[in-house]
Amino acid sequence: MSRQVQGYVYLALAMLTVGSTVVASKLIASGLPPFSATALRFAIAFPVLLLLMWATGARLPRFSLHDRLILIIQAGAGSVGYTTLLISGLSLTSAADAGVIIGTLPVVSAAISILLLRERPQRALLLAVALATAGVLSIAFTPDAAGGSLTGNALIFLAVVCEGLFILLNKRLKTEVAPLALSTLMAGIGFIVAAIPAIFEAPLAHGISTSAVAAVVYYALVPTVGGFLLWYAGAERVSGTEAALFTALAPVSAVMLAFVILGEPVGLSQIAGIACVLAAVLGLAFAGSRTVKLAGGR
Repeated sequence: MSRQVQGYVYLALAMLTVGSTVVASKLIASGLPPFSATALRFAIAFPVLLLLMWATGARLPRFSLHDRLILIIQAGAGSVGYTTLLISGLSLTSAADAGVIIGTLPVVSAAISILLLRERPQRALLLAVALATAGVLSIAFTPDAAGGSLTGNALIFLAVVCEGLFILLNKRLKTEVAPLALSTLMAGIGFIVAAIPAIFEAPLAHGISTSAVAAVVYYALVPTVGGFLLWYAGAERVSGTEAALFTALAPVSAVMLAFVILGEPVGLSQIAGIACVLAAVLGLAFAGSRTVKLAGGR
């Protein structure tokens, strides 16, 4: 197997783990409050990431006050905000709908850069935004077709916006941070940020589902740690544009896993939505627009 083909396999597996977070979050939503689940996820992932840093000899750089504030906001938005909104949304809507919406991340991230950084958009990007919007609207206005919810879908989209803000804020860091170090920081800070509201959720008082805890452990070890390792192992073997193309597999895997594992029906609205989102992501990558790497510790 050539180095390039190895990269393709690693990237495909990484995106499969990303899609599986939707199914895991759906299971978590049925048995754990969102902040408690998020705090538990990072409590499990953080020591594993620390161990990886020790094994690879990775070190944390010194940060200015500006960068420390950025890191805290990043963890609040991208780590805690994304996970809690995803779990909250999936308590109301279907995993299939969520999979379609999450697939818009590359396009949403690029759109946020235009709005906040005043970057001049290319025609290809505007077309990608239009396609992604059409994909989301195709399920937003037919929420009852597969157990979806307009409110739940809105929360999932807000989760995507939080992840987009994480990517934007990462560009504001003045100090260069290696991916593994950044993932470890996000897990550590994310745990602290999530643990405070988790105390008020009092999860023990409401009872804890075994399947929900198992899903949190899976989320912490497989997508958070394993997905990080697979993505960067693949990304170093292929070009940036090739890696960006594989982000299109995330919504496909999410919808398919929702069908296979959760038994959720996949209707015409989901198929149309995922087709639009795939076209948007692929068009964005082929046009050489801004690409999005999978951030570990998400």
